[in-house]
Amino acid sequence: MSSAVLQSLRVPPSPPPPRDPSTATPATHPPRLALAPSARIRRRATVLCSAEHVSPSQVPRRNAIAFLLSSLFLSRTEVSFAESSIGFREQLDNFDGYTFKYPQNWIQVRGAGADVFFRDPFVLDENVSVNISSPSSSQYKSVEDLGSPQLAGEKVLKQYLVEFMSTRLGVRRESTILSTASRVADDGRMYYEVEANIKSFASNNELAVMPQDRIPRLEWDRHYLSVLGVENNRLYELRLQIPERVFMEEEKNLRQVMNSFRVIKA
Repeated sequence: MSSAVLQSLRVPPSPPPPRDPSTATPATHPPRLALAPSARIRRRATVLCSAEHVSPSQVPRRNAIAFLLSSLFLSRTEVSFAESSIGFREQLDNFDGYTFKYPQNWIQVRGAGADVFFRDPFVLDENVSVNISSPSSSQYKSVEDLGSPQLAGEKVLKQYLVEFMSTRLGVRRESTILSTASRVADDGRMYYEVEANIKSFASNNELAVMPQDRIPRLEWDRHYLSVLGVENNRLYELRLQIPERVFMEEEKNLRQVMNSFRVIKA
């Protein structure tokens, strides 16, 4: 007979006699075998190795994808560098007789007391302005009427301190002329350049009676660049102001603004 027929003719075993519930013992499960740490590590390593296995036919495709991603990254980097490079706009005043270039993202502020005033929209202490002497009270023929560049720098610095004079108690200003120079521009005119630093200190308790209670603290520290020129019997000053802490980062752009300043016939 076949095995299937023999299986069907087999007599089923008789069921076991019923147990008394009072004498039954609770069922127990065999304890689970804890996986040894080394076994876990080996298993995980096996899975990782399986996932990292790549057939030779897939290698060129992965290389192509990596090349495309790197090209995209480099192109984005070049765009970001191009966007970060600053551009300039020209300010031309034919009526008063001067022209210069300023960063294109700077905004004009009216009513600042100067003939024209532009500032950085984010760093408010960074700005450029042009001041002109009154035509009725000045008869300049050349910038050399101010004396030497060093003497002109001292006059400029003195004017700065007058403008920044404060009536508050405990305010002290420290000023230093960093450099003075003269140059002849491409228009044939001579210009003076003055570079200075001014620091302002103020007491943190200006109403204190005892001097030891009036501790001075630094309010601001600024770098100033000025270009002086003469035309139309008037003295022109281009003034750049910037916080000292960011001067090194912005120096290249500020020098371009200085070099672009020209006085013209009005």
